[in-house]
Amino acid sequence: MNSYAVFLRGINVGGISIKMAELKEALNARPFSGVKTLLASGNVVLASELPPAGVKQEFEACLRETFGYDAWVVVLDADRVAELVTACPYPADDSSTHAYLTLASDPDVLTDLHDAGTALDGVELTRLGPEAMAWLAPAGGTLDSPFSKLSAKPKYKAATTTRNLRTMIKVRDAAWALSGS
Repeated sequence: MNSYAVFLRGINVGGISIKMAELKEALNARPFSGVKTLLASGNVVLASELPPAGVKQEFEACLRETFGYDAWVVVLDADRVAELVTACPYPADDSSTHAYLTLASDPDVLTDLHDAGTALDGVELTRLGPEAMAWLAPAGGTLDSPFSKLSAKPKYKAATTTRNLRTMIKVRDAAWALSGS
């Protein structure tokens, strides 16, 4: 049995509201076990015999069929989440900045976003792998930051989602607890 972290894009914002208890109940009817939701922003850890692509397919089908939500998710195994947290070169928080990880289900989209982001003045990005990059935003100004505005463009939205490093640490810990690591 493998432990996974699943990151949903765009729930509980913009009029798409899913109660985490209802999501957990729906997922428990699928080939998943140990389902746990974290925060209300679309972070789930679970165990499954399915490979990552199968988890993604089954998870997205569950969202469509149960909630009428044509969702996109990023699925990472527990060890990969831990590797990304460790690889992030930025602190989880300091008085002036917050660290974020943008995760992608399509490496080509992430490459395009990374290339466009590096062209912006004053934006610090670090590519962590084919599915993730880390970046900094000013404390209290994340949504107004140039990179946040760039990543919100429609061509990136279907394949990417962003979490702050503090959330990624919580997800890592929950996924490890599920896997017994």
